[in-house]
Amino acid sequence: MLTAIHPKIPMRNKAITQDYYLNKLGFHEMGGPGFPEYLMVKKDQIEIHFFLFKELDPKENYGQIYIRTDAIDALYKSLIADKVQIHPNGPLQLKPWGQKEFSLLDPDNNLITFGQAI
Repeated sequence: MLTAIHPKIPMRNKAITQDYYLNKLGFHEMGGPGFPEYLMVKKDQIEIHFFLFKELDPKENYGQIYIRTDAIDALYKSLIADKVQIHPNGPLQLKPWGQKEFSLLDPDNNLITFGQAI
């Protein structure tokens, strides 16, 4: 039986990725600092794992995660208040497929989309 999924996406610099996800998006670190080439973060029931890929060219990175939420308006407002940059093509909007969504790009150009069914 499947019970959870935890996406694993690339990072070029662990310290920069930690700072972004912990201090800007409100995740907390799991697993401790003993793994210099790996990072695990968690917020509520969402875990994201990162692997070190120093040679990653952000312009060629197509890493993407879609995270469902039950409080999209509050999440969006809190990120705006904290001055988190929203993707220029991904402001909060209703989509024809029945979702309210917004997107952002992390420091390595991984696309993070948040969505809530309407």
